[in-house]
Amino acid sequence: MAAASSSDSDSGRADSSEASSKWLDAHYDPMANIHTFSSCLALADLHGDGEYKLVVGDLGPSGQHPRLKVLKGPTVLTESPLPALPAAAATFLMEQHEPRTPALALASGPCVYVYKNLKPYFKFTLPQLPPNPLEQDLWNQVKEDRIDPLTLKEMLEGIREKAEVPLSVQSLRFLQLELSEMESFVSQHKSKSIKRQTVITTMTTLKKNLADEDAVSCLVLGTENKELLVLDPEAFTILAKMSLPSVPVFLEVSGQFDVEFRLAAACRNGNIYILRRDSKRPKYCIELSAQPVGLVRVHKVLVVGSNQDTLHGFTHKGKKLWTVQMPAAILTMNLLEQRSRSLQAVMAGLANGEVHIYHDKALLNVIRTPDVVTSLCFGRYGREDNTLIMTTRGGGLIIKILKRTAVFVEARGEAGPPPAQAMKLSVPRKTRLYVDQTLREREAGTAMHRTFQTDLYLLRLRAARAYVQALESSLNPVSVTAREPLKLHAVVQGLGPTFKLTLHLQNTSTARPILGLLVCFLYNEVLYALPRAFFKVPLLVPGLNYPLETFVESLSDKGISDIIKVLVLREGQSAPLLSAHINMPVSEGLEAA
Repeated sequence: MAAASSSDSDSGRADSSEASSKWLDAHYDPMANIHTFSSCLALADLHGDGEYKLVVGDLGPSGQHPRLKVLKGPTVLTESPLPALPAAAATFLMEQHEPRTPALALASGPCVYVYKNLKPYFKFTLPQLPPNPLEQDLWNQVKEDRIDPLTLKEMLEGIREKAEVPLSVQSLRFLQLELSEMESFVSQHKSKSIKRQTVITTMTTLKKNLADEDAVSCLVLGTENKELLVLDPEAFTILAKMSLPSVPVFLEVSGQFDVEFRLAAACRNGNIYILRRDSKRPKYCIELSAQPVGLVRVHKVLVVGSNQDTLHGFTHKGKKLWTVQMPAAILTMNLLEQRSRSLQAVMAGLANGEVHIYHDKALLNVIRTPDVVTSLCFGRYGREDNTLIMTTRGGGLIIKILKRTAVFVEARGEAGPPPAQAMKLSVPRKTRLYVDQTLREREAGTAMHRTFQTDLYLLRLRAARAYVQALESSLNPVSVTAREPLKLHAVVQGLGPTFKLTLHLQNTSTARPILGLLVCFLYNEVLYALPRAFFKVPLLVPGLNYPLETFVESLSDKGISDIIKVLVLREGQSAPLLSAHINMPVSEGLEAA
């Protein structure tokens, strides 16, 4: 009975957990044998039948036997071998003719393989690079039997260490051989010409002249020789070529090629370079403190993941907006776009088996997977609009579907700036008076500045003269002496004929108390009368304010006022330590009488 109740409670918790999740578990196959990265995944309607399929550039187990796979649902529809490891996969429209089925582009080695209807359509090969002249001269000497293979190896190693132009593939393969294999390799290849070929490191698509979803797109390639190439979608000719200081590994583009576009390239030197239309060199540079592991554009924000387990948000001009610390290392990143709710977020697959979804710096959702995720892809799959496809380190395939009722809510404690910060201020319109004043300031700016400086100097001069006059006449009720760390402040209260005079005496030293002080009042006995004109001051503790109170009676009925002088002395000395002059007010009581 107890066991039955325990199993019922466990199933109830599982049902409640499944009900509270935003995702439906559509498929999980730990033995799918798919090894790839996020850049080698693409979703597209390849046959124009409304059934979206998954394109996978599979690296194969241990990087052996790479293949191109197309999946329909959980099953593999077609599979074909690749000559080299894939670098990226993308789908794009080549032309406006009907039927409008997208083409598939797969970057592998120095080539881009283009497929239409899953059939080979075109092969674009990167242009060859000029070989190293020293290397070419060495192979020419080998061809004429002027040097032996051992000498060739020593000289090629010297060139590889010092030369700026890298060696060709033929020379690099020769340097990897054993001594017994060099002779046959040289005799086989010495008659061949030296070719230096670069390879593709990353690829993405850029709209050509329209921003529509079904508009024609160009291919943008990043190469190992630090260049970016933009290809024409029909003729596959190079439309633009841009240079970078380092090798690009991640690309993000926005805009249209014929109008205006921005291109962000994360490179191996730890920097992100921003290029614009008609710029052969980068316009902005974002310097990262660590190597980038992912780059995703969310609206106008570039979200960068680094190998320091952090996510950073930057503007296109390089200003850092926010930083989020992740609980584990970031392995892969991609964009989540829920068009029905106009939501764009960043998905980050972590080394602890979790997938975190962020909108700016706010955490929206956490997905826990049975294995570490190595690639992510979100979009329409089959006939479901919001499908999340993940592959794991062990070659597994996970497919989840976002519930139609799911709403992402920002987690508490991860919120960014308050919503009021994003509200636009209601700036009033410019009036005619404002425009006229602006024109006047432009025309007479120099004269206005000189007038302002003159008035400022006069104000400073008058303040300095008044300060000097106050010091000479000792009319300041606040006095500070340099002989003793004392501060005296006098306050007169009342309307008359009797006034209350309060002296605030303070010891301004840090540690030394003061003892044996006297306070003496000097005044005109015809005009004023004080109960005590002389009294002792108690021990002054450092930092405390001691109020000393007495009363002053005005004897004159003619509205005459005078100065009362306060002296602070030490016992046994005639010279005052501190003095202050107090301007007594006119007695309003006597004046009214």
